[in-house]
Amino acid sequence: MVYQERMVVETIKEINHQKIILFGALGMLGHALQEVFPHSVCIGHRNVDITDEDAIMKLMKRERPAIVINAAAYTDVDGCEDNRVYAFAVNGKGPGYIAKACAESDAILVHFSTDYIFDGTRKEYREDDCPNPINIYGESKLLGEVSIIKNLENYRIIRTSWLYGSHGKNFVDTILTLSQQMPLVHVVNDQIGKPTYTVDLANKVPEIISCDPGMYHITNDGQCSWYEFASAFIPNATPCSTQEFPRKAKRPQYSVLANTKTPPLRHWKEAIQEYIQMKEKT
Repeated sequence: MVYQERMVVETIKEINHQKIILFGALGMLGHALQEVFPHSVCIGHRNVDITDEDAIMKLMKRERPAIVINAAAYTDVDGCEDNRVYAFAVNGKGPGYIAKACAESDAILVHFSTDYIFDGTRKEYREDDCPNPINIYGESKLLGEVSIIKNLENYRIIRTSWLYGSHGKNFVDTILTLSQQMPLVHVVNDQIGKPTYTVDLANKVPEIISCDPGMYHITNDGQCSWYEFASAFIPNATPCSTQEFPRKAKRPQYSVLANTKTPPLRHWKEAIQEYIQMKEKT
């Protein structure tokens, strides 16, 4: 374990000597990535619109990065149902523009995708399983993957799931607020996945950069329902079915990502305890 930690530290040092552009730097995952890559050129949507191909190309030609990390996305799953054009532009076409610019600049691209590209009919999904999204968010993110693969060979696409962390709206913060406002918090118990802490995911990225190009499933270890997840950090969660708690966008019943390529992250129960302790101190 000590040897592995030293290798990770050395990898981070080596990568940080190279020029890095970080898209989506102001988002929830982006903030965690800034901690891992403190010398990166941080790009938010107000700096450069990733749906603007010319702006992307100009930025890349000016900066000439060795590595590009794209954490920019439209992640409102229900909102995507109402804003399809925007969802496909940001999640689908934008990553393709970035990939094309990376190809011209000879840069590595790290891009984040989602468990929602799968339909939830299987108990778990490997990196080489066939996608079949059941909502617009999943369709738009799948288009992003396809657009990258079409335009670039030197990519690492990281699929992750049920992301939470500081500096953004997420399930954990929402449930914590509801727990203080309501005697009981109804949480669905028939959707199964893997909660993932942004800090753990961000810390894994240097290792993935040093791996071969391809697709990677990266989540915290272990799986649970949303209800089981909520019960780990609030005392008043109560289970309900998806049918009792309808949402605009259909969710996959099972979206468990099996990581077959790298050592797993720590268990989700350990990660959520750290996040809750951190929030209690702030």
